[in-house]
Amino acid sequence: CSVSAAASDPATIDDALRSLYDFDFPSAHATLNSYIAAHPQESLPYAFRGAAYLFSELDRLKVLESEFLTDDDRLVEKTRPQPDPAIRRQFLQAVDDAQKRAEAVLRTNPNDRDALFAMCVASGVSTDYMALVEKRQISSLSPAKRANAYAQRLLKLDPKFYDAYLTAGFSEYMIGSLPFFIRWFIHFDNVDGDKQRGVRHLELVAREGHYLRPLAKVFLGIIDLREKKPQEARQLLAELVHDYPRNPLYRKELDKLQLKLALRR
Repeated sequence: CSVSAAASDPATIDDALRSLYDFDFPSAHATLNSYIAAHPQESLPYAFRGAAYLFSELDRLKVLESEFLTDDDRLVEKTRPQPDPAIRRQFLQAVDDAQKRAEAVLRTNPNDRDALFAMCVASGVSTDYMALVEKRQISSLSPAKRANAYAQRLLKLDPKFYDAYLTAGFSEYMIGSLPFFIRWFIHFDNVDGDKQRGVRHLELVAREGHYLRPLAKVFLGIIDLREKKPQEARQLLAELVHDYPRNPLYRKELDKLQLKLALRR
């Protein structure tokens, strides 16, 4: 996976993502703002700015609690949360900034890996915002399909761009989880709805990914809980707590899971 930030930069995308995965959203934004000021034409930092707005909303609305993400009834319940209108405007602006810059690069070089990845991330965070914040699950299939298409293009060019397997793997697992009669009408490029293949892709990102390795572990932990594999989920949460000790959610979820496991004995 290529890394756009030069080692000598005072602020890097890696620094911003460390703050983001710690759920220190002000620090993540401050670092991204500094990086963007020095690299205003790069698309990827704007996509991650969108991710920072998304995760701050998911955290504020408590969408990331394990009970929510493993309970299908709660995922599709009709009661809609109230998105913060200011955050929504900033989120949409960040996504638009990322897409316009990436599209400009791709018009000149359709095989630019960083631009393809930025489009993948921007479409991915749009999918999650629509599905989890706005509760527009059906509408979210459109950006999900776009994210997968960019991921597949990127992986065809560079099979070792491991972060792109997160989108491909999540698409595979998501389609595989849909009822058959819905799958019949939905087509994603190179996606068969093979849930195990999706998990293998996510495991690859959890081992080899650069930007998205922690997020792959989060997704795998959610899948393990959904598939009634609490021991595997506990291992992933323990790794996240170790790597991001300032994130209160990882610790809270690990403590909750360990209590459940202790009560079963």
